[in-house]
Amino acid sequence: MTRTVTTIPATRRLHTGAPLSQTRAKNVAGYARVSTDHDDQVSSYQAQVDYYTRYITDHSGWELAGIYTDEGITGTSTKKRAGFQAMVTDALAGKIDLIVTKSVSRFARNTVDSLTTVRTLKEHGVEVYFEKENI
Repeated sequence: MTRTVTTIPATRRLHTGAPLSQTRAKNVAGYARVSTDHDDQVSSYQAQVDYYTRYITDHSGWELAGIYTDEGITGTSTKKRAGFQAMVTDALAGKIDLIVTKSVSRFARNTVDSLTTVRTLKEHGVEVYFEKENI
């Protein structure tokens, strides 16, 4: 007996629910953080900002929504990081579709903060990409 399988193509994007036919550029933000004010960290900070600016602007279909930063601030709590808070606020306001950052630990060292923030962003159709972990 021969079976016939009909494939029904997707019409909406998996995570955002946006129509596949939508061709609007994705608003992408970079997030960079260094935890100390030491001179060696200042060059790392500037290198991260330069890297994400180029990384985002070099991707076709991506529009730079901003580079959000926190310098000389610990990663253990997101509450004290003004750049992080501004980024999340802008994302929830619909100004950012994707956040790119170096790693989970750059985003937030506190697991609860990290998971809570990522889940909240996802509920609003905002994706977060961690380069080091490739997730």
